[in-house]
Amino acid sequence: MSIWIFFKIIGSLALLIYGMKVMSEALQKMAGSQLRHILATMTKNRFTGLLTGMFVTCSVQSSSATTVMTVSFVNAGLLTLAQAISIIMGANIGTTLTAWIMSLGFSFNFTDVVFPAFIVGILLIYTRRRRYLGDFLFGIAFMFFSLALLSETGNEMDLGHNKALLDFFSSFDTGSYLTIIIFLLIGTVLTCILQSSAALMAITMMLCSSGVLPIYLGIALVMGENIGTTATANLAALGANTQARRAALAHLVFNVFGVLWVLCCFYPFVNMVCGFVGFDPLVGDTDPVRLSVVLAAFHTSFNVCNTFILIWFIPQIERVVCWMVKPRSADDEDEFRLCYIGGNAIMKTPELSVLEAQKEITAFAERMRRMFGFVRELLVTKNETAFAKLFSRIEKYEGISDNMEIEIAKYLDSVSDAHLSDETKAKIRAMLREISELESIGDSCYNIARTINRKAGGKEDFTEQQYEHLQQMFELTDDSLTQMNVLLAGRKDRFDVNRSFNIENEINNYRNQLKSQNINDVDNHLYTYAIGTMYMDIVSECEKLGDYVVNVVEARMGTRKNS
Repeated sequence: MSIWIFFKIIGSLALLIYGMKVMSEALQKMAGSQLRHILATMTKNRFTGLLTGMFVTCSVQSSSATTVMTVSFVNAGLLTLAQAISIIMGANIGTTLTAWIMSLGFSFNFTDVVFPAFIVGILLIYTRRRRYLGDFLFGIAFMFFSLALLSETGNEMDLGHNKALLDFFSSFDTGSYLTIIIFLLIGTVLTCILQSSAALMAITMMLCSSGVLPIYLGIALVMGENIGTTATANLAALGANTQARRAALAHLVFNVFGVLWVLCCFYPFVNMVCGFVGFDPLVGDTDPVRLSVVLAAFHTSFNVCNTFILIWFIPQIERVVCWMVKPRSADDEDEFRLCYIGGNAIMKTPELSVLEAQKEITAFAERMRRMFGFVRELLVTKNETAFAKLFSRIEKYEGISDNMEIEIAKYLDSVSDAHLSDETKAKIRAMLREISELESIGDSCYNIARTINRKAGGKEDFTEQQYEHLQQMFELTDDSLTQMNVLLAGRKDRFDVNRSFNIENEINNYRNQLKSQNINDVDNHLYTYAIGTMYMDIVSECEKLGDYVVNVVEARMGTRKNS
């Protein structure tokens, strides 16, 4: 019997975590890009950032989702560290709504309501327009159903008359700070293991409402949950850049500071909160409704007071986390490293993944422009040692471009496995085309460098006029790359696509002009056929590169050049 009850509790917790996950993801999908827009724009000062964090967390019912989203935006350079800290503070207040929802679940028996919700939910899931609403109903129904199961299991176990359990908890002195700290640590560890503060909150409410766990120890567990819930964001930030790791650490610093000051006035603070809801912790009232309300009220009071204290010290928190997380040694720009996307699965939500992939593509394009700059430099480098070093660098960049294409494509492929909107699918298709064309740009740069290297290994050199023509062609090609980068780094509705098309036409026309002139110059013996061939190889490769640039622009804009 005891084994069956154990599995029932574990299953109920699994159902609770799954219900919270489904509900949170459904709300994120219903909100769509609006959440991204709100987080990225409504953070002009610490107070709007605070309200934004609260609003988003209440909307998605997950402080972990908001915090991971915030860390992702810091990683992508969309938010400053100070903005992220204010959002995280708001998220801590917003997440207290979850505790009140759970308190409601323990206060009322929703078993009769959840089954109609399941029926309505499954009908909505099979409708295209309302499927996210159906997911939400399923999630919240699972959540309340699991809470009802936990409450029912607690009654079945009759924990209030379980002598062994009562003796175990009564062996702890609730008036001792050491006991409070022990339970605080237990709450932290369990939350880190479960990766769900909601699950541990449900267990705490069940134990307290059954009269087994004294309210002081239950509140200590809740305090531990506040520290343990920061593990998700810190895990998500492991592979991120320095500022993102600092943002995740700020969440931990914020909650640890709150726990420390509450510990200093633990009993008076808890008694004050109990007084708000008319509960006397010394009497030993076991009313399940009132006990669950006490836990929710403490959770809210703790986070609101902590935020009110620390919101005035955001610059100081920023300095502390900057001191704690030192920048990594300056990355050699010639080393392959993805800046915005990584292998950490925690950060993989479709909306954020598309955003981060776009940032990575922008970095990819900038790297290709830098590579072309090396090619221009290679053409005029006469020193053999410097020439060999620069050519080796271009070779390395060609390998980097291959790796970047593969890694970004893998990342987008993993994102496409999720349930995506048609708009997001179209964005992913466009991005796959963009990275393919960017890799082709890298190939063209390498081909030009190889031709220059072949010329340097021979006895003949280009004429002064040929150098001038190549420099002019390089200038046009560089202009096209610059326009491409302006588009990828900015907003496409503000970009004049005709400018890119015009540059490509100039490149084509100039290539045709040089091709005709080259035939005449070889016929007039101004240079040999061999040097003329290498010269035209470079010109033709520049023209190809211009075509690849236009392909990237078309993919980004979703347009085609008029023939």
